[in-house]
Amino acid sequence: MPAGLYRALLTVAGAVVAVVLAIAITSVAIIVVGASPTAAFAAFFDFGGTERTVVNGITTMLNRAVPLFIAGLAVAVGFRMNLFNIGVEGQYRLAAVVAAFVGSTFVAPAWIQIPVIIIVAAIVGGLYALIPALMKVGRGVNEVIATIMLNYIAINLAAFLVRGPFTGPRPKGQLTISTPPLPESAWFPNLNFLFEMFGLPAPRGGGLWGFLVVAILLGIGLWLLLERTRFGFEVKASGLNAPAALASGVNPKKMVISAMVLSGAIAGLIGMPEILGSTHAYNSNFTPGLGFLGIAVALLGRNKPLGIAVAALLFGFLDRAQGPLQFANVPPSVIVIMQGAIVLLVVVSNEVTGRMAMRSEERRAARLLGTDKPVEVAA
Repeated sequence: MPAGLYRALLTVAGAVVAVVLAIAITSVAIIVVGASPTAAFAAFFDFGGTERTVVNGITTMLNRAVPLFIAGLAVAVGFRMNLFNIGVEGQYRLAAVVAAFVGSTFVAPAWIQIPVIIIVAAIVGGLYALIPALMKVGRGVNEVIATIMLNYIAINLAAFLVRGPFTGPRPKGQLTISTPPLPESAWFPNLNFLFEMFGLPAPRGGGLWGFLVVAILLGIGLWLLLERTRFGFEVKASGLNAPAALASGVNPKKMVISAMVLSGAIAGLIGMPEILGSTHAYNSNFTPGLGFLGIAVALLGRNKPLGIAVAALLFGFLDRAQGPLQFANVPPSVIVIMQGAIVLLVVVSNEVTGRMAMRSEERRAARLLGTDKPVEVAA
């Protein structure tokens, strides 16, 4: 069997086993809280009994998956460099509030205003990620510690800005504080026509976020950048062995800065689907935790855009089931348990299958060399 096919089969088998074990662990947790596992898992696939409820359920799942996919991409860029950008949470929150305020200060045609808002978000996220990058290459500060601390600064700074200098008008009786609303020229077009093409009703609310198209293009572009360009090769080489990369003419410090800034720029886009497609402002109820979930999505997707897309859809599918679970008298917390179990078990299975594939390569190399002893193969 070809080595590539064998490794792919091992990866798929490991993922299947991990998901099955996660379902078993979640079933035990459901039984412990006095609920029915059968009712719980039936709720996950309950999209309603009418066309409109089915469309709304699919829309909710996809809208949840879009920012998670972008968050996973942001984290994956760092992971490819063996950098742990734990600061994605703070980077996207700060980028979102600044971009929302900037977008509310002027009115221009949509083809100008929307790109300006997106570019501002990417710049703010990238510049904020530059801080831990400079601390690492300049003073050797661990990026995990630096980004965790910077998360708290960014989150509280965003809260101060939305309640202070960036505060917009608040109607009487409204408790939510937000930036000034974006003009209609900054509203990203939705994709509701995709449902209407099949004779289905349009989803309620803001509908299917059009930023889904941007996310897909971003994933394709990042894959091309990391897998088909010199920059991607230098990122991977620097992450695997910085001294060897330096000896071959690659500047590891420059790559650390480049990878962190790119990761932060992508992180700055996480809040754009919600702001441009739904709320049209940054408010005090802005969705939190996407940066931390992005770490789990990236790990589950093995830092590959296609894998991250599958992981984001899985998380979106699970999160969508909160309503049906409540109707089935099952605590929605089982979603968090299942997500955590899946990520943990997939990480373990990746390590196990990776070692199995490596041993297979060593035995194959030994056969080619005509020796009985396994030959060590570089990872």
